[in-house]
Amino acid sequence: MGRYDAYERLKIDWAADGVLRVTISTPGKLNAVDAAGHRELAEVWRDADADDDARVIVVRGEGTAFSAGGDLAMIEEMMTGHAARRRIMREARDIVMNVLNCSKPVVSAVQGPAVGAGLAVALLADVSVAGRTAKIIDGHTRLGVAAGDHAAIVWPLLCGLAKAKYYLLLNNVLTGEEAERIGLVSLCVDDAEVHERALEIAGRLAAGPAEALSFTKHALNNWLRLAGPTFDASLAMEFFGFTGPDVREGVAAIREKRPPAFGQ
Repeated sequence: MGRYDAYERLKIDWAADGVLRVTISTPGKLNAVDAAGHRELAEVWRDADADDDARVIVVRGEGTAFSAGGDLAMIEEMMTGHAARRRIMREARDIVMNVLNCSKPVVSAVQGPAVGAGLAVALLADVSVAGRTAKIIDGHTRLGVAAGDHAAIVWPLLCGLAKAKYYLLLNNVLTGEEAERIGLVSLCVDDAEVHERALEIAGRLAAGPAEALSFTKHALNNWLRLAGPTFDASLAMEFFGFTGPDVREGVAAIREKRPPAFGQ
């Protein structure tokens, strides 16, 4: 497989002819994204785009979770070091823009929790398939930082500004069913059928006219590119927040398994 051999947190294989499968894998941690995984989620789309054998990419989480978001060690690294914030901020931008600019269709298969950087990939996919009981949550304001990442660029376009504000400000959990109802995901199916349905859709795309699909994706994603300045601003605000007091309380609350007490 050559170009994919160096990946440590992503398992990459061929699910079918022309269908490259990317599996987020951190066993025992609900596929939480650590520093290595964050870097790989930024890079894999460029490698897949350059792979002539890949016509479609399917992304999923290993086991019964998609991804529980960034792990606390990476978050604490951002809180304490400017160089780490700069590096991870660049990777966060690359995750979003590299999914958008990948010329191959991307299909996400979302089961269990989908949070943070993993959720960015799930919702930016060209076709998103969610299980009925999937737990979709942005997570940023609960942590004590602005909803940067992917949220400002894609949520208002998918589900409208009123719903985007409601879920991003309050951090309420969406099931797969509710996410489909408001237009946040493409399709909702029974939990046991998520991966199978995603592969079926990927197979249809792989058998389709590659150039026409690529050009259609590119043109449609110009709607998201128009929101580029909004995305950059939200990302800057998010990473500024990693220097402040609220995120320290948010991380402490997670570690101590208690509700956060912001502003006290």
